[in-house]
Amino acid sequence: MTVADDAAGVRVELTIPAQPAYVSVARLAILGIASRMPFTYDEVEDIRLAVGEACTHAIARVQAADGAHPNVRIVCTVEPRRLQIEVIDDAPATEAPEAAPEASPFDEAQLGGVLIRILMDEVEQRTDPETGAHVLRMVKHLLR
Repeated sequence: MTVADDAAGVRVELTIPAQPAYVSVARLAILGIASRMPFTYDEVEDIRLAVGEACTHAIARVQAADGAHPNVRIVCTVEPRRLQIEVIDDAPATEAPEAAPEASPFDEAQLGGVLIRILMDEVEQRTDPETGAHVLRMVKHLLR
């Protein structure tokens, strides 16, 4: 795990093997990070659940790509009024570049995609133009 402090806030990065057994490690790490902020217990649990679903999806993408990209990165940026979490995998894109920006690489009809959108305040996915990595960005705002 890497921790850095910059103008955007405190950044914590965790890299886990793309194996389902390590989703619990990501959930525990995010639990510790979110608990340091003034979120309610329910909000912390929502964040933990959303990160678990995002990691599960990223691992499935990596495994579908023959496991050539064996890790998933979780990057958390702690800011005064919000927590931003990016779940990043390097599996090749599964969509054509012409796909609509609102198209999601995870099936919205599946429980995981629906849960992530319900539990977090902002959710966006993109392909990093420099690395080609798939990035699922989630934000939870402090409402107090």
